[in-house]
Amino acid sequence: MHEELLKGRRKGRGGLVSANAWRKAIPQRRDRLQSELLTGVVGMLLVAKAAIEVWQLHGLGAMPEWFWVACGVSAGFALVVWLLRSATGAAAALGGVICLNVLLRQGLGVRWQDTAMPGLLALFLLTFTATRFGRARKEAQGTAEARHGRKAAQVLANLGVAGLCATGSTALLAACIAALAEAAADTVSSEMGQALAGSRWGTALLITTGRPVAAGTDGAVSVAGTTFGVAAAVIVVLVSPFVHADAVVVAAVFGAACAGLVFDSLLGATVETRGWLGNDLVNFGSTVFAAAAAYATVKLL
Repeated sequence: MHEELLKGRRKGRGGLVSANAWRKAIPQRRDRLQSELLTGVVGMLLVAKAAIEVWQLHGLGAMPEWFWVACGVSAGFALVVWLLRSATGAAAALGGVICLNVLLRQGLGVRWQDTAMPGLLALFLLTFTATRFGRARKEAQGTAEARHGRKAAQVLANLGVAGLCATGSTALLAACIAALAEAAADTVSSEMGQALAGSRWGTALLITTGRPVAAGTDGAVSVAGTTFGVAAAVIVVLVSPFVHADAVVVAAVFGAACAGLVFDSLLGATVETRGWLGNDLVNFGSTVFAAAAAYATVKLL
């Protein structure tokens, strides 16, 4: 639902247009500091969480076979993400750490299918496809993702909360799935909304006023982008462990993801437009909102 920030353009030599100009509302230095703070704090928490859980597992005796498989899958996941240029090297490595955090839920005696791993894989496939859909059009608009992929702060902004909630109670797993579904919906809605801008259903409207705005404007939504985003959330939720167990929990998780999607657009149209928060913190805040909503709802059920 939230349209990613339109990249700046300016005239260069010979009148050529460059996509390197900074046109975000937030000062560049503040945006960089916020992203670095997010990367440092959330990255450290994810590494520490994984280390503690591995140490506890080691204390039970010989490491189980599934643990070594999880390590191999996490390393392979990071390598594939990097080779596909979906993320930088550092970002891909952090993606591997998040993957390991997700798979460590098997320490509770469940299969990998009963972790958030299917949701994480679904998110990757959905966002990878949406990012590349209509790339030529998005490049012409100046809104396409950089060809080297997402940076570490972007990965943690979207997946950090899910990694931190991946093990623990049923309510925490619900929070994890809701965060993944919101992140998938946000990215897919943004990418598809930009790719379909100018079409009948691709008109971008500012969520707080309803007035038409340029594709990529903070807080802009469109029928096309929103539809694809909600569909992405549905897919992530439907591959979760809850789908065969409790329809009420499934509905709660999906509702929380959609609420996070709306919250993301509201933040974009308000605090991001005013230059208070950068896009990474807005995305992170939206996944926190979705996770908290799912956690609270499931605890009350």
